[in-house]
Amino acid sequence: MKKSALLAAPALALAAATLPAAPVAAAESWSVRAELAPVNSSTTTGSVVVDVTGGEAVLTVEVAGAPALFQGAPYPHAQHIHIGGQGLCAPPTADADGDGAVSSMEGQPWTGGIGASLTTSGDTTPASAVAIDRFPAGDAYTYQRTVPVDAAMVAALQNGTAVVNVHGADSAALSAAAQVKVNPMAPDLPLASDIPVACGVLAPAQMAVPEGPADTGVETAGTGSDTNGIIGAAVLGMLALGAAVGVRRRVAGER
Repeated sequence: MKKSALLAAPALALAAATLPAAPVAAAESWSVRAELAPVNSSTTTGSVVVDVTGGEAVLTVEVAGAPALFQGAPYPHAQHIHIGGQGLCAPPTADADGDGAVSSMEGQPWTGGIGASLTTSGDTTPASAVAIDRFPAGDAYTYQRTVPVDAAMVAALQNGTAVVNVHGADSAALSAAAQVKVNPMAPDLPLASDIPVACGVLAPAQMAVPEGPADTGVETAGTGSDTNGIIGAAVLGMLALGAAVGVRRRVAGER
């Protein structure tokens, strides 16, 4: 029994020495992005990148070609992430009342309801959906902000059903019927302020190609320290195994 244990010990030591170390746990990071395309006959375009780490997300929104002025001042463009719908931008056929424009309410079966309001400061919940004093303004802008994300938002971002809408149409470009209507979420504002002008569906961002040779699971000579450590442990294990064999032979010879 003692001789068997003596022989087994070096082999176990060698196996343990060559096992890879467990990775250190870190907060998971991942990204989604969307290309914003014009809707409701607008010329507005842009892009959205959402970088998520744990329970926070860094949002970067680029917008160009949006209506510039609203009642003589820079046009505040409400922007939201919608969740809970089909994960689609609303098509022109969503115009249920036939006024020539698809409002945010008409588009909800496709986009879902508001999950986050991308304000420049303060609250980012649906309660700030029409906080026009806290949205970026003008015909072109870059928006970046770190915001909290809850479980429902994370799920929508991961399963591809989160949709970004940028709102604020040129009232003069709407039909006569649409021009006299009010924003359903803020009756003191015209319907034009609610009309989406750009929309995009958030999807996983393409992963960057790492520099250098492909990771085949085999260390190259130039990366030395991990490989040398494993080789050294293997050599020590083999020496110990050889010594154990010698002891076994000596014991056998004494019989």
